[in-house]
Amino acid sequence: MEELTNYREHIDNAIDWLWAALPNLILAAIIFVVGLWVIRLLNRMVHRFFERKDYDPTLETFLQSFISVALKVLLFVLVVTQLGVKSSSLVAMVGAAGLAIGLALQGSLANFAGGVLILIFKPFKVGDFISAQGVDGTVKEITIFTTKLNTFGNQVAIIPNGQLSNNNIVNYNAESTRRDKIDVGIGYNSNIKTAKEILLRICAEYDTIFKEPEPEVYVGELADSSVNLTLRFWAKNEDFWAAHFHVLEELKTRFDAAGIEIPFPQRDVHMKS
Repeated sequence: MEELTNYREHIDNAIDWLWAALPNLILAAIIFVVGLWVIRLLNRMVHRFFERKDYDPTLETFLQSFISVALKVLLFVLVVTQLGVKSSSLVAMVGAAGLAIGLALQGSLANFAGGVLILIFKPFKVGDFISAQGVDGTVKEITIFTTKLNTFGNQVAIIPNGQLSNNNIVNYNAESTRRDKIDVGIGYNSNIKTAKEILLRICAEYDTIFKEPEPEVYVGELADSSVNLTLRFWAKNEDFWAAHFHVLEELKTRFDAAGIEIPFPQRDVHMKS
């Protein structure tokens, strides 16, 4: 009987606490829902602002990520305070947790700092084709911690900003034009002058290859089994790969027609009876 009485007392105390805390719980829920709505609204306002202004898309994605994270942390503090946690206790708790989290998330802090450096110095922007950390791709998005690249195969590569800001980056869109370099070997019995004329003629006939600066061909190496010729020409970024593949196909076709040999590795086997 005594146990039943204690059980009822616990239930009554819980109900009383719930009724006393209910206004704070409701208000905290309202703050949470309204806060998330305000954060989404601010991000939409940022997006509309950048749509009307001619700003770098990189800045837009970075600001949206930063605003979202910062305001969600602030929202968490407001909700917890509304639930009855004293601000002084919350500050002490956040300070202690911040130290532990800071030690555990050194990499994330480095990535945040790297994102800030990328935003300030702009080694690349959204839409640029870059090579970094062994990955080639077009920059899709730059957030506060990572950068997303679209590769040739349409995969998404996610690279931490800390690594990007502290290592080599090749930006192929930094300049509007690019110079191609194609090496091709011909046999020692083939006519070097004829091969060079064919390569220059291919460049002259293709519209998107620049005529100025002029394409050039020279003997790059006298190798063990071939004379290696090097062709260099200029083209716009958007025309570069089409010109590159066109030259490769045409040089093979025209070298075959002119009887110019392109050596390939082979082995002769002599059998003794």
